[in-house]
Formats: sequence, C-alpha cells, structure tokens
Amino acid sequence: MSEMLANWLDWSPQLFQGVLVSLQLAGLALLFGLPIGLVLALASSSGNRLVRYFAVVLVEIGRGAPALVVLQMVYYGLPASGMTVSAFTSGVIALALTTGAYTSEILRAGLNAVPHCEIEAGLALGMTRRDILRFVVIPQGILFAIPALMGFAILIFQATALTYTIAIPELLARAYRVGAATYLYLDVLILAGLFYLAITVPFGWLVSYTERRLGSHLG
Repeated sequence: MSEMLANWLDWSPQLFQGVLVSLQLAGLALLFGLPIGLVLALASSSGNRLVRYFAVVLVEIGRGAPALVVLQMVYYGLPASGMTVSAFTSGVIALALTTGAYTSEILRAGLNAVPHCEIEAGLALGMTRRDILRFVVIPQGILFAIPALMGFAILIFQATALTYTIAIPELLARAYRVGAATYLYLDVLILAGLFYLAITVPFGWLVSYTERRLGSHLG
C-alpha cells in the first residue's frame, strides 16, 4: 500500500497535466458546441418546415453517431479532404459537434418551457417576434436549461477520455503512458479514476445545488 501511495505521488504531476488538457478540451467543446446547439434548437422549432426538418435530421445524425466515431471521422476525414488540423483541434471539433447535437434537445426543451403568457405579454407591449425571441424566450430558455447543461458538461468532460485514441495527451492517455512504462496499469488507472472523480463529484454537487436554487427561484 505504501509503495502504491509513493507511486501515486510520483505520477500525480504527469496526470495533473493530463487533467488540464482534458479540461481545455471540455471547455472548448462547450464553448463552440453550445452555440451550435442553440442554433439547432431554434431551427428545429422553426415555422419553416424545410429548416425544421433539416435541423431535426442533423440532430438525429449527431445524436445517433457515437462520439468516438465522430472523433475518428474528423481526425481522419479532414486531412483526406485537404484540411490539415492538429489532433487537439480535431478533438475539439468532434466534441463540439457532439455537444451541439445533444445540447440542442436540452435547449429546445428549455425554450419550450418559457410560459406562453410571457410571449403574449411581449406581443401586447408591441415587441416584434424577433425581439421576444432575443429578450424573452432565449434568456429564460437558457436559464431553464442550465442544470441539464451542467450535467451534460460532466459527460463531455468524461468523453474527453476518447481522445486518447488520436494521441491527445489528456488524462487517460497519460495514465496509459505511465502504465506502459511501469506495467502498473491497475494502480495508475485507479489514480486516473480518482482524478476524474475529483472533478466530476464536486461539479455534480454544484449541479444539484443549482437545480435547487433555480427550482426555488423559478417556482
């Protein structure tokens, strides 16, 4: 046991660097993926049937394709089409596309949760439908969706582990590297799991706290 603890102390700096890479991947995927999700949510609720069907098809493809498949398609597909991007950029693009597809449904549910009477009140005040969408529906819809989006952020952080398949030096990749050098795979993978828990468990508590606060605030 003492030997394992000593190894953990020795490996922790390497794995911590991997945690930072995983957090960067997750943060950038959410930064670029959430706007995609909002656009798809608005398009899938559009009154234009062609736009609505096109958005629904994109969402279904994005939700149906496993994140690992999307990752491999971006990593190997972009160079084949003449675009050269780094492995890290490929990882961000793939995770952002997955984020966009999944969060579109979360955001659509949030937009639909906005009370219709508030839309009617906006119309009664002479606001245009575009202004109602900008200043009433979208802000409140995002507020309703925040707890679910935070829960999804945990999932996308865990999904960053998939990027070890394209040689991004995130947490799992660094754990495998240590395991390959020491043959102590179980020990280092337990430590990697503890690093994941150190991020996801407190964030999960924050999600629960946010749900309670928003629930009491929004009634």
